[in-house]
Amino acid sequence: MDKGLLIVISGPSGVGKGTICKELLKDFNDIEVSVSATTREPREGEIDGVNYYYKTKEEFKDMIDRDNFLEYAQVHGNYYGTPKKNVLEKLELGKNILLEIDIQGALKVKDEYPHGVFIFVVPPSMEELKNRIIGRGTETEDSIETRFNNAYEEMKFINKYDYGIINDKLELAVEKIKCIITAEKCKVSRENYNI
Repeated sequence: MDKGLLIVISGPSGVGKGTICKELLKDFNDIEVSVSATTREPREGEIDGVNYYYKTKEEFKDMIDRDNFLEYAQVHGNYYGTPKKNVLEKLELGKNILLEIDIQGALKVKDEYPHGVFIFVVPPSMEELKNRIIGRGTETEDSIETRFNNAYEEMKFINKYDYGIINDKLELAVEKIKCIITAEKCKVSRENYNI
């Protein structure tokens, strides 16, 4: 049995990673989303175990001590992490897993799992990115500034990724990522042709 494909989508806060992932899942029934853990407060409408596993800082640190994460990072004052066991078990069973994670986390996953597919989502412009962050209506003024300033630094890491996708038109960005996933599934190095 072939291993599943690990697809990692990341980019600056507010670039539209979550929206892209939701659209991808509509067309790919063979991809599962890995639910991350976080210490941030849930946003309106978010559900524990669906959007994130919401943890206290103490619970999260206990998970770190028990080596329960494929990756974790502190971003914007909160911890985020990808529970390890579930992801690795599903990949071994041939299931394709989608991770929507921050850049720090993606680079840690790449160190541990370099044959994943790493996709960096880019805003059409930094001005548009700031407008999207403000448009959420969920951030304080300080948080908006922090996220925007972090985005400038995060953009410097695009060359560490396999692919870059500009998210100026959602449908086009999603279509490009669908093409990447299809092509990656067909790579000779991933297939077992038994010839």
